[in-house]
Amino acid sequence: MEVDGDNDFAEIDSVSSDAKSDKERSGIGKSLNPIRNLRINFKIKILAWKPIAYVVHAKGGIFFRQIWHVGRVSNSGFQTNGQTPISSTDTPPKPIRRSSRIDVKEFTPPRDFLMSFLHLYAGFDGVEIHEANGYLIEQFMKDHVNDRTDDYGGSLENRCRFGLEILEAVVNEVGTDRVGIKLSPFTDFMEAGDSNPVALGLYMVKALNKFGICYCHMVEPRMKMVIEKYETLPSLQPMRNAFKGSFIAAGGYRREDGIKVVSDNHADLISYVR
Repeated sequence: MEVDGDNDFAEIDSVSSDAKSDKERSGIGKSLNPIRNLRINFKIKILAWKPIAYVVHAKGGIFFRQIWHVGRVSNSGFQTNGQTPISSTDTPPKPIRRSSRIDVKEFTPPRDFLMSFLHLYAGFDGVEIHEANGYLIEQFMKDHVNDRTDDYGGSLENRCRFGLEILEAVVNEVGTDRVGIKLSPFTDFMEAGDSNPVALGLYMVKALNKFGICYCHMVEPRMKMVIEKYETLPSLQPMRNAFKGSFIAAGGYRREDGIKVVSDNHADLISYVR
């Protein structure tokens, strides 16, 4: 896959009306920021996206849409009938927003994520599943958050099960070459940290190899917190070496250091975001 510096690669989208966060963000390429996330549930919005996708493709761009569910990062004001947001735990983040432990049997297969095919009708080339930044799927992966005692908690394999089931469902819907994933094993966003991020990252990328997806987009250890950037010794190199597809690195890069990372073969592509 080759993507030049002017291409638009990913766009943020919540997967359901209950997936919204307190701080909703959206961006197309060079950071367009509307007041609300740009959702794609309805036919009229699919039609609205088609001319935008056409322009991106006319410029030689590749256009993926990022889909996510924030889980406990949301609050009751955004939920249907004021219910508590769902998560892998009923322990809320700080500041306190109560959350309710999700019944995975009712949530899997994840119906909202399965609507990914709508993005293709809108002209997108594929979807990126957001399994990072302390959102719902990462709330299952990280042992600082996940306190479940069923098949979705405890061991590393169990904690990653939910995210991999979602990935499998989306791949079955739209195809492996139209799916990417974003991971942030080293970060502590939304108090979602892990005691062994290297093991988590390696387990996930090795599992991704079985699906043969388009790419893996991973956040550098130096972006451990949301805003601050740290110079750290750990790197994404073990995950880069283990993953068999295109590897995208994110981490507060500027143009010059991004170019160096690619030239040094630490990544195939650079994401110029956190």
